[in-house]
Amino acid sequence: MKRRIKVHGGLRPLGLGMALLLTVVGLAQPHGVMANPYLAKPGEAPVTLRVATCAVSGGFTHLYAAMDYGLFDKYGIKVNYIFIRGSSISLAALSSDEIQFLYCAADATIPGMATGIDGKLVAAPLVGLPYVLLARKDIKRPEDLKGKSIGVTRPGDLSFRLVRTLLKKFNLTEEEVKIRSIGGSQSERYNAMLQDIIQAIIVTPPLDVRGKRDGFNQIFSLNDLNLPFIYSSIHTNSKTLKERPWLAQRFVAAMAESVYFVEKNPDKAKASVGKALKLKDQEALQSAYDAYAKLIINRRVTVPASAVAEAVELARKTDTNVRRKAAEILDNSFAEDLEKSGFLKEIWGGKGP
Repeated sequence: MKRRIKVHGGLRPLGLGMALLLTVVGLAQPHGVMANPYLAKPGEAPVTLRVATCAVSGGFTHLYAAMDYGLFDKYGIKVNYIFIRGSSISLAALSSDEIQFLYCAADATIPGMATGIDGKLVAAPLVGLPYVLLARKDIKRPEDLKGKSIGVTRPGDLSFRLVRTLLKKFNLTEEEVKIRSIGGSQSERYNAMLQDIIQAIIVTPPLDVRGKRDGFNQIFSLNDLNLPFIYSSIHTNSKTLKERPWLAQRFVAAMAESVYFVEKNPDKAKASVGKALKLKDQEALQSAYDAYAKLIINRRVTVPASAVAEAVELARKTDTNVRRKAAEILDNSFAEDLEKSGFLKEIWGGKGP
């Protein structure tokens, strides 16, 4: 029996060729898979956005890869990348609209946003703790830290809070283990440990590989603390959300696609990290890739609301002047739209991530 197609109110039999053509088209477009709804329209002029990171880190693999391999271009976005050291200064730049998007560890920025600084979390590609505790050769277990010093950036910052949590885990007091402010980057604190100014630090990959080569001991993985920790996350400001929410949606979509791209293209991802960190050591680059593309990846990129709430309450307990509720510093509507639209199924080959 021939299939029929409606033409001008009537029915006309389909020829064999047309029937085969429709069958092929149907096979080429699996049920439930939609065209990417966030791509730039043909001929559309790209929009330039200033995007910053608050550090130079392997944890920003997905942003580096998205910039290097043209993922933002597909969405009509031209990224003007800026590096701003530190979460506080980065948040200030975001709130004043000097930058429109910030990529930074959310647990470093949540206390500032909770005080009222303008900023919202709109996606979290990485959820978990990639930090490890490195110590000098004579320290083989956390209990050996008694009488020693652990280096942090400064009191109250993320490294300080994590070290405090770590000491509590092993029933160590700050009288037994000194928390010493060193300032600077992880590399600078690492050099202080080399000189025995401090005896331990927490670091993220790929610095852990250098530590092993220098004879330091990796004595604990902070991911084993099972903290509700939100790592590399996308922040934007109220001006962008109010005036150009479609840009926020496209930016989140581009980063969600980068999660897929990095997982499927490890060599390209490692090349992007190597370029950003000026690093050629393949073992170190593999360590970074394993941590940020596998260990703590969040393919759906939604921000865990419960973790934000816990971070806000923790900030309150440490005498932060909390003025905003957790719900006021996150907006999951853009990440959730990726699933509702069928976008995530499309980029992951017809299956949810």
